Amino acid sequence: MTTKQAGILSPFRRDRKMDFASGSGLELLKSNVIQVLMTEGDTPKTSGELPWRTSFGSAVHLLRHQRNDDVLAEMARVYIRDALKKWLPNVSVAGGSVRRENAALILQVRIADINQGQEMVEIPI
Repeated sequence: MTTKQAGILSPFRRDRKMDFASGSGLELLKSNVIQVLMTEGDTPKTSGELPWRTSFGSAVHLLRHQRNDDVLAEMARVYIRDALKKWLPNVSVAGGSVRRENAALILQVRIADINQGQEMVEIPI
């Protein structure tokens, strides 16, 4: 018998009982991926967003206000891959795509967990 892991979903929101919403399975996995990628991690240019764990997160924030070209897209792929490998070792990047919409770079990342299947997560930068 396997037990499903449950946890609080990010971004925080209330459920019907006015408690923090929780989830499991792909919903929790997607929430964890977004939390890692949208948290500013420690880099040579920044000290990290969370004072108690400055290294947690990714370097995706460094891509804001940069030239929207092929180099930016490749840097985004590398930052995403590295952050997920470090903070969610049970998650692998199974694929993805990059598209440009005006000034925004839209990354679609397909994540895989051997126990839970695949889910598409769309991340605008």
